Amino acid sequence: MTSAQKAAPRRLFHGWYVVGAAFVVLFLAYGMQFSYGVFVASMSHDLGWSRAETALPYSIYVFVYSALSAVTGHATDRFGPRRVIYCGALLLGLGWSLSAWVRHPWQLNLTLGLVAGLGMSVAWVPCNATVARWFTRRRGTAVAIASSGASLGNFIVPAGIAALIGSWGWRGTLSALAVVSALLMLLAARFMVRDPEEMGLWPDGDRLPPSHAALYGGYTVRELWRSESFLFVNAIYFLTWIVVFIPFVHAPAYAHDLGLSPLASASILSGIGIGGVVGRLSSGIVSDALGRFPTLLATFALQVAGFLLFAWAHGIASLWFAAVIFGLSYGGGVALLPPLCGDLFGRAHVASVVGTIFALAGSPAAIGPTLAGWLYDTSGSYRSTFMLAAGLNGLAFGLTAVFAWRQRHAIAFTP
Repeated sequence: MTSAQKAAPRRLFHGWYVVGAAFVVLFLAYGMQFSYGVFVASMSHDLGWSRAETALPYSIYVFVYSALSAVTGHATDRFGPRRVIYCGALLLGLGWSLSAWVRHPWQLNLTLGLVAGLGMSVAWVPCNATVARWFTRRRGTAVAIASSGASLGNFIVPAGIAALIGSWGWRGTLSALAVVSALLMLLAARFMVRDPEEMGLWPDGDRLPPSHAALYGGYTVRELWRSESFLFVNAIYFLTWIVVFIPFVHAPAYAHDLGLSPLASASILSGIGIGGVVGRLSSGIVSDALGRFPTLLATFALQVAGFLLFAWAHGIASLWFAAVIFGLSYGGGVALLPPLCGDLFGRAHVASVVGTIFALAGSPAAIGPTLAGWLYDTSGSYRSTFMLAAGLNGLAFGLTAVFAWRQRHAIAFTP
């Protein structure tokens, strides 16, 4: 090696550009998604809809984007994330902007539930699964940084939206949010590359390749379909995700019922966002150091606590405390799924595997917001909903403990 070669600065590993692009896409996509709760009160007042009617389109949206994640995960493995995210950005922008001009519930079911839901299905799985392909040793940390964009969007965007609604109205604000977000997502997608091998690189930016198994190994969804590990992961995330969207849709309205102002009510979503940023970042770093299962157990314990705190909240301080605790747990649990799948099932087909789990375990989450709206309309309270959510996360904690024990005592994973 010549002295000139020794002196040449080493370029930043492109995997970190992928992390940054994924961060931006998730910030924008989830900034829109988590702002919906801020629009609910204005939409209900303006259009004369009940809480259940405003929650149903969001439930359809959650079901559509979760169910189609299996398709977009497979498309990411086959065609690469760039083209997939391009399509998603256009659909998200179209769906959310059309939602600003609805007059009847069925129209919002179509624009938000179907069109925006189609677009959202190409955000979380393609971004996080692609990051997981670029890293092996620092997989948890890299995915945590990328996925923290979703929680930061949750923290920043709702409060800004609440302020803009007062000046522009909910229709003008939603239109502007949709168009600007879609354009920025298109720009960020240019930096997304499927894996380091496409650029002549190795995972983590290493100068030498990892082992052949770490580099090319991995099970397909068909091979995993009836395996114990795959069933455990699906069951665990089903139990926690079926109620996870309830605070995002109903927390501002819950706060308003407790006497808070519209801006203070919207700030509860920012509290979830603050906790989510910390939870996503810390879970990835801690899980790289201490292991995925101990970290996952801690997140579910916190999620039980968060829902119980919501059930017994009575003012701004207690609501914010509940929101931060819930955000910590939700952010940590979501951020751990791609690295957990990469560890358990290999790198080769990780987008398809994560997408399938997201579809199977995540699509039932559509039930949560509508169920909460129905319970509120019939009982006038959210307390029973939050208690139910705490119980389901307690079951997720127990199932994770059993799975961790079986993994420690298993000889090897076999599909």
